[in-house]
Amino acid sequence: MFGAPRNPISAYASVNVETSVAEASPHKLVLLLFDGAIQACVAARLHMEHKQIAEKGTAVSKAINIITNGLKASLDMESGGELAERLAALYDYMVQRLLYANLKNQPAALSEVIALLTELRDAWAQIAPEQQKVAAA
Repeated sequence: MFGAPRNPISAYASVNVETSVAEASPHKLVLLLFDGAIQACVAARLHMEHKQIAEKGTAVSKAINIITNGLKASLDMESGGELAERLAALYDYMVQRLLYANLKNQPAALSEVIALLTELRDAWAQIAPEQQKVAAA
């Protein structure tokens, strides 16, 4: 009557991600976006190394989608001022580098984007939600 899941690890990961998103604060959601983009870039690099073209393209597309429709879309351009503008430009640059990496099979470009995302993620992680409330007051 009930079939075993085809891939229990994948099923667990999906439930875990959905639970994390449902319970996350806005601060945590941004961290999850960074994590997802970094993971997609790492996967793209591995697929590139193994000459798995379709999988590489899927992973690059996922990273671009997270950066464009997640990280960049979450910027508050009105109250964010110059910082938001610079982050938007940096996200655009990352997308260009990902497209280049995909087109030219350049793992160095993927590594560059991974490094940029990791640096931004680490800086964001240091901003505790309590500190955000104090800064807003």
